[in-house]
Amino acid sequence: MEIMSKPPKNTDLGKYGITGATAHWNLDPKTLQHITVEKGMGVESDNGTLCINTGKFTGRSPKDRFLVKDDYTKDKVFWNRTNKALHPDNFQKLYDEVVKYLSGKEIYVHDAYVGAAPEYRLNVRTVTEYPWSNLFVHNMFLRLAEEEIENFSEDWLVLCAPGYEAPDPKAVGIRQGNFSILDFTRKVALVGGSAYTGEMKKGIFSALNLILPIERNVLPMHCSANVGTDGETAIFFGLSGTGKTTLSADPERKLIGDDEHGWTAENVIFNFEGGCYAKAIDLSEDNEPDIYRAIRPGALLENVVFKEGSKEVDFSDTSITQNTRVSYPIHHIDNIAEPSYAGNPKNIFFLTCDAFGVLPPISKLTPGQAAYHFISGYTAKVAGTEAGITEPVPSFSACFGEPFMPLHPTVYAEMLSKKMTEAGVNVWLINTGWSGGPYGVGSRIKLRYTRAMISEAMKGNLNDVDYEVHPIFGLHMPKYCHNVPTEMLDPLNTWLQKGAYISKAIQLAHSFHLNFDKFINQASDEIMHGGPLIDAHQIIDHNI
Repeated sequence: MEIMSKPPKNTDLGKYGITGATAHWNLDPKTLQHITVEKGMGVESDNGTLCINTGKFTGRSPKDRFLVKDDYTKDKVFWNRTNKALHPDNFQKLYDEVVKYLSGKEIYVHDAYVGAAPEYRLNVRTVTEYPWSNLFVHNMFLRLAEEEIENFSEDWLVLCAPGYEAPDPKAVGIRQGNFSILDFTRKVALVGGSAYTGEMKKGIFSALNLILPIERNVLPMHCSANVGTDGETAIFFGLSGTGKTTLSADPERKLIGDDEHGWTAENVIFNFEGGCYAKAIDLSEDNEPDIYRAIRPGALLENVVFKEGSKEVDFSDTSITQNTRVSYPIHHIDNIAEPSYAGNPKNIFFLTCDAFGVLPPISKLTPGQAAYHFISGYTAKVAGTEAGITEPVPSFSACFGEPFMPLHPTVYAEMLSKKMTEAGVNVWLINTGWSGGPYGVGSRIKLRYTRAMISEAMKGNLNDVDYEVHPIFGLHMPKYCHNVPTEMLDPLNTWLQKGAYISKAIQLAHSFHLNFDKFINQASDEIMHGGPLIDAHQIIDHNI
């Protein structure tokens, strides 16, 4: 097959230290897929979608993520277990080793950008060892017009070398052979030893999460977003598995994006990306038709398994990983906003999958509660998702994206609170998890009920209904919502044993408070008062 490249004028990779390589520039998806299959690095499913295996790593490795600590970052970054420091000299050693490793090889270069709003655009050049890694960034980053390629100049460089592992990790300040490192001075994202494609995507997202608030007064958000025909935007914050991608794919609204957005000082919500990276586990056309139909040639399926004796994907098979994924360009979804940005949001939804069955399916938040729950970023891990987990475990990720947030969480929370107040946004907490008891006892809240509640909130139909206050969490629960059983709106009503509900609710409230202890010194009184109420006298006063 003849390889058709679209190179820029300057194709000198020597400036990065890469020499003697055979570089393929800006190949189209069809060509990248053909090369991957031809090299035995992937296979096609029965409908022609490329399927690959990412090997040892089927997810990000947060313990092996580092930020170079230098004059630019030392006083800006919130250095903690998530944002681990690496000395510039050690970065240089690893960088030199990676470019030496890539030299002389057949490699793939892709030029693109992130940031759909033109004034916030960031050009990104990605150099990958594998052709399918290049297909991933073709899908996930925003694609250039052909005339833009000729004079392309990158703002950031991504180097991805899954085949390179550091031979002596301790000597260069890392934990083991694989690594994902950001250098904000050199503007380089360096990935080695892991073929999991999400490391590249989240590396650039992490870079934007420091650059945009500090340099551009833009709030970066780990959220999906869509917009109605009336121009009103809705934002969906949530961790993996809470429904962020599913709930933003609404046939009555145009999708802006499913994962990463910015909120500008000019009150614009814009997508960082040009594609979607959705979980594929238990995917079905009935439950998630938009995602299911997006899986076609040009998409990239990761770590899926075929049904025996066929090339048909078994989306229920977790024998490789629970974290099966698909990446596809956003135009594989029919109903999208073009270009992918819109005006101020009218409603913000915080999504949580509460496997304890405690939180209401929908509740309206005060500004203090909104900030508190944003900083908390709560969801729950259920049995089977990780080794050793046999019952629900609370999981907190600040700002619903702690692994990608270089600044202190309160920086993002204060920016969000200010923008919400100025825009007059309604903020809702949505439980997409369990009702009638915890995981194993109760049942998962039906998707059609969650969609109905979100739809009623966006239509303004919950503005004039009566509310009651949850006695332990202080959340405002509507007493009525069209197309939703009234008894389920207060979770206490759905439990057979009321005492068991009270005990579980207090247990979860304590988990919230214990998690929030690390933010007490930076949080205002209003934010602190937005947390759960677990004082015994308050509980008695509410007749529990």
